[in-house]
Amino acid sequence: MNEFKRIALIGRPDHSGVVLSIQRLIVFLQGKGLEIILDEGTVALLPDHPSDVQVCSRQELALLTDLVVVVGGDGSMLNVARQLASDKIPVIGVNRGRLGFLTDILPQHIESQLSEVISGHFSEETRFLLNAEISKAGETESLGAALNDVVLHPGKAAQMIEFELFVDGVFVNSQESDGLIIATPTGSTAYSLSAGGPIMHPSLNAVVLVPMYPHSLSSRPLVVDGDSEIRFVVSRSSDLLPMLSCDGEVRYELQPGDEVIVRKQPMPLRLIHPLDHSFYGACRSKLGWGNRLLHSDSEDTGT
Repeated sequence: MNEFKRIALIGRPDHSGVVLSIQRLIVFLQGKGLEIILDEGTVALLPDHPSDVQVCSRQELALLTDLVVVVGGDGSMLNVARQLASDKIPVIGVNRGRLGFLTDILPQHIESQLSEVISGHFSEETRFLLNAEISKAGETESLGAALNDVVLHPGKAAQMIEFELFVDGVFVNSQESDGLIIATPTGSTAYSLSAGGPIMHPSLNAVVLVPMYPHSLSSRPLVVDGDSEIRFVVSRSSDLLPMLSCDGEVRYELQPGDEVIVRKQPMPLRLIHPLDHSFYGACRSKLGWGNRLLHSDSEDTGT
């Protein structure tokens, strides 16, 4: 049964391969008799597009589509996830980036893999996002959402930040470091991994707190429950104005004494995979893990 009849395409700008893949997708989907929707940013990438392809704003996509196909890299998927997760629209990615942990379909396999998905042969999982808020004078203001990570960092200059960390209202420690990475399982293979954090399977309900170049050698990554409330307070004696970023894009300058609260966002992202997708297979491919020592005809299973 075909449950996806209206397909939205979103492309990463400034990448020639993205345009080629979108054009290929349009031809393929039209051949299937499916309705195609392009957001305004994606239309701007194309030298021309068929007149029967609907164009809308990114905000209107959720009302018009059954499935969103993101053509780009993981960064493109992160951007879409922050905007569409709360709308419960399933998303799948065509990898035109470098790593591609979130974008499974290879450009050369667009027709075969997407045909299977459209026919109902796919796996689906949910990936939760984090929401960061700042608390001032008893009021809170949302700073942004993140599928990968919320990061406290010094901004332009490499300087130590002093802050206190709390989990579920319980004091954990005070730190002097270059900052703190608060990462989801999705983000555990991104910036967190580069900073020495653990790889977490995407099915885990957990968050990892990774100190960045801590002054104390005993400071190590800490994994906590995914439903925890994580709070850190910038030292009032700090003369540095550290920055907060969500998935590397949303940036906010913090003041001494500011409190930042990070919690799981209520609505997760619905992520679609081809049936042959394997998280461990992706780790082998993207991270250079070793393959089987002996040949086996059995295939990987798992998400």
